[in-house]
Amino acid sequence: MTQATAFWDGIAERYAKSPIKDVEAYEYSLERTRSYLSAEDNVLELGAGTGSTALLLAPSVARYVASDLSPKMTEIGRTKATDQGVTNVEFIAADVSDPQLAGASYDTVLALNLLHLLPNLTQDLKRIHQMVKPGGLFISKSVCLNAKGLPLRLRIMKLAIPLMQMIGKAPFVRSLTIEELEREVSAAGFEIIETGNYPAAPPSRYLVARRV
Repeated sequence: MTQATAFWDGIAERYAKSPIKDVEAYEYSLERTRSYLSAEDNVLELGAGTGSTALLLAPSVARYVASDLSPKMTEIGRTKATDQGVTNVEFIAADVSDPQLAGASYDTVLALNLLHLLPNLTQDLKRIHQMVKPGGLFISKSVCLNAKGLPLRLRIMKLAIPLMQMIGKAPFVRSLTIEELEREVSAAGFEIIETGNYPAAPPSRYLVARRV
């Protein structure tokens, strides 16, 4: 088990019970995402956690694969799907580099609140590019901790993260600017077609990009 897997397994139960911090921003980005989906789509979500978003979006598509590197997260997701009667979602314990996801062909790949947690962002975006059908979509949402005007509490949190990581209390977190994030996505072979910050501070950058 990797350190990252152990961390997310360890907080899975607490994560599943934690409320959404900004409901308005979450619901808006959810609606924007839903507007790009169709009833025939085959969708993959990377870093799906316990499946809350997957279970809300699944009724809009034909098939929805919800993957997360944490087996405990995906186990909770399966239970939630059964309890809610959602039958077109498949939960898989896998990270971006897992061979079982490689070479797949999806109409849309989602990475919501994931990219800033990837140690190998450039390489992983190239992998994601190969998962999307030509002309298909990649939709992501990423916290940008290097954005201008970051509130004081978040600047203090940034300083604390390395210490928390040393004692296993925080995962890897990449400090990105919006410009860096968009440059990485474009360099991986995507054309960005929609952007927004939901919420605005710290900017959680919402991107819709098409594979070119």
